[in-house]
Amino acid sequence: MAVRNTIQVVPRARRTLSSLRNLGYDLRHAVADIVDNSVSAGATTVDITVHFDGTGSWIRISDNGWGMNANELTEAFRYGSDREYTSTELGRFGFGLKSASTSQCRRVTVVSRADTPGATLEARQLDLDHIDRVDSWEIFGLAPDELPEPVRSALGEASGTVVLWEDLDRILQYQNPFGGWAKRLLIACAEDIDEHLGMVFHRFIAGEVAGRDPLQITVNGAFVKAWDPFCRSEANTTALQEEDLEVRSRHGNGIVHLSPYVLPHQNLFSSSTARKQASGPKGWNRQQGFYIYRANRLIQSGGWCRLRTVDEHVKLARVSLEFFPDLDNAFGVNVAKGSVTLPEELRDALSSRVPTWSKVANTAYRQKQLPKSVPPSRSRPTPTAPTPQAPAQDPARGLSDPDRKGTPSIRPVPPSPALASPQVPASTSEVPGTTALHARQALEAAAAQTGETEALTRIASTLRSMFPEVARDLGW
Repeated sequence: MAVRNTIQVVPRARRTLSSLRNLGYDLRHAVADIVDNSVSAGATTVDITVHFDGTGSWIRISDNGWGMNANELTEAFRYGSDREYTSTELGRFGFGLKSASTSQCRRVTVVSRADTPGATLEARQLDLDHIDRVDSWEIFGLAPDELPEPVRSALGEASGTVVLWEDLDRILQYQNPFGGWAKRLLIACAEDIDEHLGMVFHRFIAGEVAGRDPLQITVNGAFVKAWDPFCRSEANTTALQEEDLEVRSRHGNGIVHLSPYVLPHQNLFSSSTARKQASGPKGWNRQQGFYIYRANRLIQSGGWCRLRTVDEHVKLARVSLEFFPDLDNAFGVNVAKGSVTLPEELRDALSSRVPTWSKVANTAYRQKQLPKSVPPSRSRPTPTAPTPQAPAQDPARGLSDPDRKGTPSIRPVPPSPALASPQVPASTSEVPGTTALHARQALEAAAAQTGETEALTRIASTLRSMFPEVARDLGW
């Protein structure tokens, strides 16, 4: 075979980088992508600072992970960096650090020290203004005396990595960047980041990820609190049957784990504060549906993926769906890790289950009054991590103080004993509180589990004829 003449075509840096700034990141997803890198680097603390100073405003994300040496740091600035990711790492494309950063700013500086004896501080900087001038893929290597002030003492002598965003052109777009509107915007941005990270990384913060210490995240000195979508610490949350589905496709094989929950009626929450927190960042109706996790990191929070419409009457239904990176291609995970697409055959498998979950949620929603006595249910509690004492924060919440330093086929997989623990009682004698509502929920869940929903419908019809008072008590 004749040797073909090849011609190398190198992308133009100026236009390519301008396009890569528009990969679908908003600020919250951009910050979360940087935190992904910190988690993958074994960090147990991540500190985020949002600092307002007009055109000199900046955002800094620092961690105590194992850091990078000079070669690793340079490679980290390469688009599509050449490295292997493990099955539990949160990174994937080799684009995150660069694309997430430049989606929000025009200058990004990264300072890192590897966790090896005698490691020195290494620093690199990507400046879009410089690339616009030279139209070349160039970054700067910075000496210690060239470091921007916000990163000079951020690491001290420890290992870790600091990412600094300056020239926040995608965030501060006001004619008067020193004005009150600009400051209030940055305050709102800090609060939004806090809320988003508490949801996305709630398993890591709560210490629920096997083999890892709890992750501590702060935003301007305030500790980020984990937000559990399933309210597992609430006694009256109902955990339905967990299930594993095996996904096989030309893109790869893997397991999808389902954990459906039905939250309590508003009258059955332990407090009004707990009920308000359960509504989530988007509100009750928009938080119903699927919570899709990739390697324990939340990607999608709510929504039924076109399997049914959002409905006030099923707003208490929330379903955990989790997979690992071996199914990334099957799920179509995007660069920003902000959305996924359910494989078609998985949609088929879920479409037969959604009505069952919705029916139990509808029953819970229609309980209008609090039973006189409701003993604790048997739903799993949420593991909790010790809450450290938060340092003092700026009274203007969210801003740092400038004077302060520092195509698949699917089949069910028999669940392991650890996972096969139905939370709905099999008989009314075991129903929490033995209330009529719980009895009906238990009967409907048991019928759905055994494939006898139609039989239960006939029984309910007969019950209405023979014993109307009993049927009425059960809500039939």
